[in-house]
Amino acid sequence: MSNIRKLAGQFKELEKKLAVCTRCGMCQAVCPLFAETKREADLARGKLALLDGLAQEMFKNPDGVSERLNRCLLCGSCQAGCSSGVNVIEIFLKARSILAEFKGLPGSQKLLFRSVLAKPKLFNTLSGFVAKFQPLFIRQMNQSLGTSCARMATPLLGNRHFVPLSTEPFHQKTPMLDTQPGKSGIRVGFFVGCLLDKVFPRAAEATIQVLRHHGVGIWMPENQGCCGIPALSSGDRTSFEQLVQYSINQFDAGHMDYLITSCATCTFTIKKIWPMMIQSDSREVTEKVNTLSAKTMDISQFLVKILGVSALSSKNKPSRKKITYHDPCHLKKSLGISVEPRMLIHADPDSSLVEMEDADRCCGMGGSFNLHHYDLSASIGYEKASRILDTGCEVAATSCPACMAQLSDALSRCKSTIQVKHVVEIYADSIME
Repeated sequence: MSNIRKLAGQFKELEKKLAVCTRCGMCQAVCPLFAETKREADLARGKLALLDGLAQEMFKNPDGVSERLNRCLLCGSCQAGCSSGVNVIEIFLKARSILAEFKGLPGSQKLLFRSVLAKPKLFNTLSGFVAKFQPLFIRQMNQSLGTSCARMATPLLGNRHFVPLSTEPFHQKTPMLDTQPGKSGIRVGFFVGCLLDKVFPRAAEATIQVLRHHGVGIWMPENQGCCGIPALSSGDRTSFEQLVQYSINQFDAGHMDYLITSCATCTFTIKKIWPMMIQSDSREVTEKVNTLSAKTMDISQFLVKILGVSALSSKNKPSRKKITYHDPCHLKKSLGISVEPRMLIHADPDSSLVEMEDADRCCGMGGSFNLHHYDLSASIGYEKASRILDTGCEVAATSCPACMAQLSDALSRCKSTIQVKHVVEIYADSIME
């Protein structure tokens, strides 16, 4: 009975937030999923209408409600353009949590999130084991992009071109750091994130390189955990809160002026989702979450706004490397950061930024959306790849490892030789020349 009362209270909270939506349909023009399917049910407006009767509908058809709610990239395009100020991401995340609590998590998700993801040491061990044996099950597809595909058709991997796990993850090369400030007088915490650690360690290494170059002290605890967004997106609030608690305990140990990430999704999650979604009776926990949230910055934002990195003059070379930039949804639409990553490209005198059409249009990754709705995700990704190819660039840069994975897949399936890099890699290369 107490659980039903708790759910009833959560319903009332959602109803107040839903009342803000006027059903104007402005989300129709910006939703990447609606552009593919033309289905009203795939719009934020359609999902919000569904949630109006969530209490009744959940008892009648919980699986149907869950399926519709999970057909969403959580890209925030609708929220960024909403004239009524509807906090769509908050509503959807809380609705998914309510449904998961009512239905119970599927056994596979409960095993993955609570027994693996929420236990960072075990997660590192298991991912290292998979990385060691993955050559037996995959074959290289595109050497320039570093993508592979499965040797045999599987439900999970299908026909996707993916960047495999690194054989030497970042945490293995650099387990931890605890250095004092140099010429900058600044000390930061570095939240690495799962994908940078296990798939794109070169971007994590570039982050450390540029911080050291500018004389920034670094606190990087060992065995870092996930930011928690994969679990929360699936409705698992328990694992999410466990991971948040784990992280605030780790980063509370080191004095720091800022908490830096090189993952747009991690930045957004720590800065916006942690304070929004954490439920704790402890005032101390809430204060620590809010403190970390306020200190969190994307690496490009930190380099430009705090350290003063700016564009350099050209060396007047006859040929400069053409780079285009894709705006991660969670960085531009949710945090308003778009100039700073481009500034890192302009800071390289040997590079020329060539803007693509619709640079801030979602690439279609959407985390678990890519796993459950790969055909839709791949179609959206192909549109992004077409925009990149039209620029005639040599490098497609972005600020999110999830976007890097999606762009690599899309470009690889187009048989392109365009490289995909994190902007911090481009800046790191420029300061080493």
